[in-house]
Amino acid sequence: MEDSSKKSRVKVQSALTAVSSKPVEPGQGYKLSAQDHAIGHHSFHLIFYYRVSPFRSFDLDPVRISLSETLSLYPSATGRLVRDGDGNWEVKWNDAGVRVIQAKVGASIDEWLQSADGFEETDLTVWEDIPQDPYIWSPFRIQVSEFDGGGVAMGLSCTHLHADPTTAALLFQSWSQVHRGIPIRHPPRFPGSAPAAGSPTRPGSPSSESRSFSSSTPLSSSTFKFSDQTMARLVSEVRESCPDATPFDVLAALFWTRIARSKDHGNGIGDPRIAKIAVDMRGAMSEKLPLGFFSNAVRFSLIEAPGGSEDDHELWRMAKLVHDGVLGIQEGEIGSGREDGGARFEPSVGTYGPELTIVSMEHMAGGEDGVVGGRWSEMHEAMFVDGERPVHVSVRVGNAKGEGLIMVVPEKGLGRAVTVALPEEEEVAKLHEDEEVLKLEPTVILSGGRNYSRS
Repeated sequence: MEDSSKKSRVKVQSALTAVSSKPVEPGQGYKLSAQDHAIGHHSFHLIFYYRVSPFRSFDLDPVRISLSETLSLYPSATGRLVRDGDGNWEVKWNDAGVRVIQAKVGASIDEWLQSADGFEETDLTVWEDIPQDPYIWSPFRIQVSEFDGGGVAMGLSCTHLHADPTTAALLFQSWSQVHRGIPIRHPPRFPGSAPAAGSPTRPGSPSSESRSFSSSTPLSSSTFKFSDQTMARLVSEVRESCPDATPFDVLAALFWTRIARSKDHGNGIGDPRIAKIAVDMRGAMSEKLPLGFFSNAVRFSLIEAPGGSEDDHELWRMAKLVHDGVLGIQEGEIGSGREDGGARFEPSVGTYGPELTIVSMEHMAGGEDGVVGGRWSEMHEAMFVDGERPVHVSVRVGNAKGEGLIMVVPEKGLGRAVTVALPEEEEVAKLHEDEEVLKLEPTVILSGGRNYSRS
């Protein structure tokens, strides 16, 4: 568990506000949907690690200028949250800007990746829970942390009420492309012009207050990185019995099974048999949302492992179970639910947790299906210097509780990074000694120095 007495290696140096380079026309904005409200008690945090810093002095650097130019294209990011007449949230566009924190890290980038854990990694992001009156509160926050000896971590945080990790990742990518003077790969599309299909979630009582935006104590975690070649081999083996399996299906099945088995008391797969998968709907609906859709497009569904013999829990069978769950979400074409009908929406606990929640970022993959040596993921296209991709991208969710969280993030080709966050440190430690995980020879980072190998 977290050692509260441990001295932070991250020291904040200064804070400033980055504003849009162009004024925003007043009166524009949009109402947040029932789905936005349902997920709004979470935050999310992306951290991009670079070996080469694009900065000299951020106060005067061209990178800050390019950020202002980028923000002029993203009035939702610089906008502010207000309540409408029904007590629901809406975004009012303006050019008030985003908060930017500058910090120094008392370690090299390699030392940090090998010795830091999930608790300490939160020091690379800045977050402030939504206040009672959020009109001057910045929903998006950036932290730039420079490492000893070179390199930088750039953290981007936001309330999940406002957007999702894909939104933030592509905003960040756009910033890097504006800085390099190249066309934006995925221009933003805001909800006002998005299709509004489906029904809103069940509203809560109009008299109740929704203030549950605080981030909980982080879960204990480690990140396992699997190479392009390893994943190609593993996916190929599974596809002999499950032809349509994706890297996400296989890794979700592997870690779900191993975590459940570590809790087994001799009855089948063990506890939990029920997991939850989270899938991005961009590109899945009949009226496809573009990747640049600026809002929440994450949908959740429960999946349940069968009881019975070991054969029922073979990797390919579990991968098919996950795959069918993903298709069930995508083919269900769950809409954005933006029509509120005058109802009051409340946060829901039915998002990340209480079941073990497995999050797919597969829609951000760059590799061709089953091909080794494919393109880098969309996240790794965020280059401020030509050819200098992030060496790692962390995606974390604030206020995730319950059985834990598994985040599967694409890297190069079929390569994937899997961050496993569980309630107890001992549960994570078991994965470091699990033969089925170790035989895939993962590189382990951000584990607090844990890096076991096969004996």
